Amino acid sequence: MRRYLAMRRYLLPLVFAFTAVSAFAQEPSPADLYGPLFVDVQTQRLFPDSKTFVDMTARRPAADIMADYRAAQPQTRDALAAFVAANFDPPAALPAVPPSGERLGLKAHIASLWPQLKRSALEAAAGASVLSLPEPYVVPGGRFREIYYWDSYFTMLGLYADGQDALAQSMQTDFESLIQRYGHIPNGARSYYLSRSQPPVFALMLEIKPSADPGRQSRELAALRREHDFWMAGSYCAVKYTPCQRVVVMPDGSRLNRYWDDRDTPREEAYAEDVATAARSDRPSAGVYRDLRAAAESGWDFSSRWLKEPMDLSSIHTTDIVPVDLNSLLWKQETIIAERCRQLADIVCATQYDNWARDRKKAITRYLWRDHRFADYDLSTGRPTLTVSAAMLYPLFVGLATDAQAKETARLTRLQLTAQGGLRTTQNPTGQQWDSPNGWPPLQWIAIKGLNDYGFGRQAHDLAARFIRTVDLTYRDTGKMLEKYDVETRRPGGGGEYPLQDGFGWTNGVTRALLAEYPDLDPDQ
Repeated sequence: MRRYLAMRRYLLPLVFAFTAVSAFAQEPSPADLYGPLFVDVQTQRLFPDSKTFVDMTARRPAADIMADYRAAQPQTRDALAAFVAANFDPPAALPAVPPSGERLGLKAHIASLWPQLKRSALEAAAGASVLSLPEPYVVPGGRFREIYYWDSYFTMLGLYADGQDALAQSMQTDFESLIQRYGHIPNGARSYYLSRSQPPVFALMLEIKPSADPGRQSRELAALRREHDFWMAGSYCAVKYTPCQRVVVMPDGSRLNRYWDDRDTPREEAYAEDVATAARSDRPSAGVYRDLRAAAESGWDFSSRWLKEPMDLSSIHTTDIVPVDLNSLLWKQETIIAERCRQLADIVCATQYDNWARDRKKAITRYLWRDHRFADYDLSTGRPTLTVSAAMLYPLFVGLATDAQAKETARLTRLQLTAQGGLRTTQNPTGQQWDSPNGWPPLQWIAIKGLNDYGFGRQAHDLAARFIRTVDLTYRDTGKMLEKYDVETRRPGGGGEYPLQDGFGWTNGVTRALLAEYPDLDPDQ
């Protein structure tokens, strides 16, 4: 009976949290509102980018538009295009980031980009999928017109390095607002992103320059705890061998997490692409869609990390994978919450999160550290996956690894993931954008900081030098800061579902932060 009551005290807040999250996250998306019209637009590929239609703003109430659509029943592509043009305004044209004619130095160019990527506080217009935000913010650039969750942490690093503290802190306020309204931070600030989040880095944002204001500290702690509730909501229904939502119960009864999405339909911003992927699979389409969406929550969309067959996207099984990066970030979140509770003299809270962090670390060590490396765990096989990826550096980044584990990770990073232009994402050249030969700015920062924190300063400096050289050479050649890079040949990256984007928020942020950390690597000095 005592054990039951203890478990009940643990589960009831999570059940409540799940109910609250479900209630808050019901804001309808374009697919909900426009049903058959949405499907027709996306399947006929009315626009080159599936994201275009879902970013449009309706001129009239959805019910009126759909009544007219059913009455008109446009039979041709031209008729459909005319109907859409008559009822929706296109997304605001984004000013192209102009190449610097005189090729400013790298730091000066990044400073010149912040005003172009900054957006004012936003009150969402009726009929728009965008979500309101109370304070100014920075967008990644290109097709990414809204604030994104994990991108923003790396963007903030650069904002702080450039003295843009107020703008970085206003983005924190925006994320607090999203948690208050929806129970979590969505993938991006659009209604069609509400069914998933992204890697939980909000706690890390708050730790860059912690606030000394007690009132703000209290609000931040409440937001952190609510976000943790979101990730752990599945605890009420997860059992051994049967995960629930984002929670996995491991064979020994410990709890870890996975990526997930509350919907099992094609992503609205990539509808045609997802339908085509599911058509190539012999699995039920809903399972394929869920796994595609879960990979989007990971930020690694897409990678051989999630594939049974590395060259076949339709073999995706993200929800079978217990990822080392996600669980490292949640461990860090739990330790930060525990410490903040201590600072506010809430010993019960501190003890609770200390215990959860202790249990998570033990489970990570047991299941995600195998054969001298950190690895994702495959629930379908009961074994670590074979993919060696940059995700193995997250335990160093958050301070979870032992010195011995860090030493082995540094060695494997040097031998298998270090290319002439920076850190490879994986060793696998699959054509997916989160695989070789691409290197991504956020992963460079995670690896460099993690290695440096564990005493591998020379290796960290070397990786930073390689990546800054790649960014600088590409900038001097193209005048652009790009979303990703081919670190094998030091040129623009490739792969993915959309053209290479420039702007680019997290590249600016990571490059500027690295130049602040390693001033000797400034190519203009």
